[in-house]
Amino acid sequence: MTPDRAVVSCAQALRDPTRFDALIDVRSESEFAEDHLPGALNLPVLHDAERVEVGTLYKQVSPFDARRRGAVLVARNIASIVETRLVGMGRDWRPLVYCWRGGQRSASLAHVLSRIGWSARQLEGGYKAFRRQVLQELLDLPAHFRFYVVCGPTGSGKSRLLQQLGLAGAQVLDLEQLAHHRGSVLGGLPSLPQPSQKMFETRVWSALRAMNAERPVFVESESRKVGDLRVPDALIAAMRSSSCVRVDLPIGERVRLLRDEYVHLEQVPARLFAQLDCLTPVHGRERVEQWKALAAAGEWDALVERLLLEHYDPAYTKSISRNFTRIDAAHVVALERSAQAGFTTAAQALVATIGS
Repeated sequence: MTPDRAVVSCAQALRDPTRFDALIDVRSESEFAEDHLPGALNLPVLHDAERVEVGTLYKQVSPFDARRRGAVLVARNIASIVETRLVGMGRDWRPLVYCWRGGQRSASLAHVLSRIGWSARQLEGGYKAFRRQVLQELLDLPAHFRFYVVCGPTGSGKSRLLQQLGLAGAQVLDLEQLAHHRGSVLGGLPSLPQPSQKMFETRVWSALRAMNAERPVFVESESRKVGDLRVPDALIAAMRSSSCVRVDLPIGERVRLLRDEYVHLEQVPARLFAQLDCLTPVHGRERVEQWKALAAAGEWDALVERLLLEHYDPAYTKSISRNFTRIDAAHVVALERSAQAGFTTAAQALVATIGS
C-alpha cells in the first residue's frame, strides 16, 4: 500500500480519535445532513447537483462520460477546498477523510492531501462501516449502564430535573434534547426540526460512549418514540427494567410550567389546533372542539388543565404501570413549586443519595 492511500479501520479510528486533527466528510450536503461521524467537517468533493449530473450521464450516456465529467468536478472542488478551507493548516496537520463506502471520493481528496505533504488517512469502509458499528454497539451498550428513569406525569418538570442533575455533576442521557422534541403530541419545537433516525441513533450512541459505566445515568421515561424518532430497542429494554425516580408536582404548578414551556403554541393558535386535531380519533370531535374553544377564548389555564386531566394523565398512568416494572418502588421527589430553585435542590439531593 502506498503512503498516500493509507487506510484506517473504523474500529481503529474510534478507539483513538485524538490521533487525527480533523475528520473530513467529503460526501454531498444532503448525505452529510442525514447523518455523519460526530465532529466531522463537510467538504464535498461532489455537491448534490453535481452528483445528479454525473449519475444522469452514467445512465443516459455512458460510464466513461460520467467518469470524465466527475473527474473534472472532483478536481475543481478539491482545488477549491485546498485554496480556501485548508489554507491555514500547517505541515503537521493530520486529517482522516471518509465518504460513503471509502471509495473514490475520499480516496481522491486523501491522495491530494498526502501529495501536498499532510499525513492524510482514509477511513476504510467509509460512513457505511461507521453506521454498522453504531448499530452493533447500540445492541450492547445500554446493558452496561445502571439507569435511573425519571418518571412523572406531563408537566411535572422531568426535563428540568434532568437539566439540573447534569449541572450537579450527574450523568444524564437527555433523549428529548437529542431528538429535538418534547415527547408528546404537542412536543414539536417550532424552529428546530428533528434529526433523521440515523443521526438520532448516532447521537444516542455518542452520548453513551462518552459515559462512565461505573456511574449511574439519569434518563427520562420516554415511550418507544420521541416525536417521529424511534428509541433503540436495547435502550428501551434497559430503561424499562431500571430503577425509577418519580417527580410529583401539584397540578396548578404543572399548568404554570407547561404554559411557560409551550408559549409558542399560545402565540400561534393555528399550530395548536392542527396538533389537537391529531387527538380526534382518541377523544372525538366534540371534546377537541371544546379544547379549541378554550384556546380561542384565551382560557389557557383551563385548557392546559383539561388536557392534563382528560388526555395526558390517563395515558401516562396506563403507560407507566405497564412499561416500567419498578415504578412502585420509585424514589419520590415531591415539589410544591415549579420554580427553578426547587429542581436545583432536588437534583443535588438525588446526587447525594444515588450518586453522580
